[in-house]
Amino acid sequence: MKFYEEKELLVLADEAISFGAIDAGVKGVFGYPGTPSTEAFEGAEKIIHALNDGRIAHWAANEKCAYEMALGCSYAGGRALVTMKHVGLNVAMDPLVNSALTGIKGGLVLFVADDPSMHSSQNEQDSRCLADFASLVTLEPSTHQETYEFTIKAFELSEKLRLPVFLRLTTRLAHSRGIVKRVESLPVINLGRPSRIETHNWVLVPGYARERYNYLRQILPVLERAVESYNTLTFGSNRIGVVVAGMGRAYFDQLCRQNEVVRTFTRLDVKAYPLNHEFIEKMCAFCDVIYIFEEDYPYIEDMFIARKKSARIHGRRDKTIPISGELTPAKLRKTLNIECPEITHKIEVELPARPPRLCDGCGHADSFKAIKEAFLKMDIADFRVFGDIGCYTLGYEKPHECIHSTVAMGASVGMTFGAALAGMTPSVGVIGDSTFFHSGINSLLSYATAKVNANLIIFDNGTTGMTGQQRTIFGNDIVKAIEGLGIPKEQIHSMIPLPKYHDENVKKLMEVFKAERPDVIIFKRECVQAAKNRRSATK
Repeated sequence: MKFYEEKELLVLADEAISFGAIDAGVKGVFGYPGTPSTEAFEGAEKIIHALNDGRIAHWAANEKCAYEMALGCSYAGGRALVTMKHVGLNVAMDPLVNSALTGIKGGLVLFVADDPSMHSSQNEQDSRCLADFASLVTLEPSTHQETYEFTIKAFELSEKLRLPVFLRLTTRLAHSRGIVKRVESLPVINLGRPSRIETHNWVLVPGYARERYNYLRQILPVLERAVESYNTLTFGSNRIGVVVAGMGRAYFDQLCRQNEVVRTFTRLDVKAYPLNHEFIEKMCAFCDVIYIFEEDYPYIEDMFIARKKSARIHGRRDKTIPISGELTPAKLRKTLNIECPEITHKIEVELPARPPRLCDGCGHADSFKAIKEAFLKMDIADFRVFGDIGCYTLGYEKPHECIHSTVAMGASVGMTFGAALAGMTPSVGVIGDSTFFHSGINSLLSYATAKVNANLIIFDNGTTGMTGQQRTIFGNDIVKAIEGLGIPKEQIHSMIPLPKYHDENVKKLMEVFKAERPDVIIFKRECVQAAKNRRSATK
């Protein structure tokens, strides 16, 4: 039996979304790689290529582009899945918020993976807040089977409400494995394009936009009722209450299997948002004390605090649970002061610290070595380099110590230019090829006619290295793209970051840094991991 025909699977929760989308009759899957969301797209892409039945899987230049492609697929009547991580959602917010006004045709599901504890992210942002901001429904599973089933239900709900629907996971679920049992797969669904009468919903000129915004505000109670059945309030035999969502629900279920006392608690299981306020009011009226276990902002907790009567609310706000970081079973046990008979002792092993580092043979290391030496030979000891998001961010660590800021995707390009305008000279920034096309390219437009010493160094390794060597959107001829932005040819320099070219590269960098003009330097060398994978594939 072929892998995509198996009815019972051991998969990552991300991959459960892949199979759920396929079985829901999805037409197109779009995304931009970002841990911990990447495998949802890759899983779907693998199935789509194997099926070869006219479905689409497309990595986009960034999350905004991916969301707009999914929206176009929906407009054409197909069901669409778009995948991204929480910080990527910021990039997609413009079309996302406006699509809540336009509505959808084919079901549109946005899978967003949040990263509590920032395992591979710049912040702990909670996507539920952004879904709330856009007035959209969110489904939040806590098991692999639920993840699969909620994916299918999300498409149905999207078409029922005629709105995009969020599907939210956090790292601990997204990257764990579990058993999933599949239902019969639907054929590719096409609902046809919007009618001529419906098309004015999609044209957000002020008159129509006001009409659509008022409509969205009016149907908020409808959205609450649409997901009300997902959430359950169970009254216990004592007046202690717990509210559990996402991994908080998974960990509390685990605790219930280990300890009889917690089974007597009054319990609100939250699987979908917006949360009906009646649940909150009933629970606050019955319970003396309520503990709230959610990841990772005190989103539900704030709702309870706003509506509490005499009940005492404990969670992140009062620091009963640490204000940052992911939940763990140990945090739940400590908060509830519960002893578990199964947990008899704890083994503590001191392991040496193993900070992340660049791969052996990585071209970025040779690039940083050349950049640093060029500055030092120019007698600039306190040099600064604006960094960006990618594996090359590790240039901050020893032995390189050659990155002095990392803010957001593409930020190094604008920051380098802004610092140059402010008189910092030479102003130098580094960015990877995938990140450059993601969101750095826009800021480079300002370099073309400027007369400042801004130097952008692009690490072109031909792939999105940090998330698994996905292909870059533009291909290999990055010079052609830069020339198209109006940068003169004499201000574009290509180098190969290898030890044998080191002295030559340092000399060229010094010449470029001293020139009072904007320059773009391209360090071009294949990612060592991508090269290894390519060689393995040809054996």
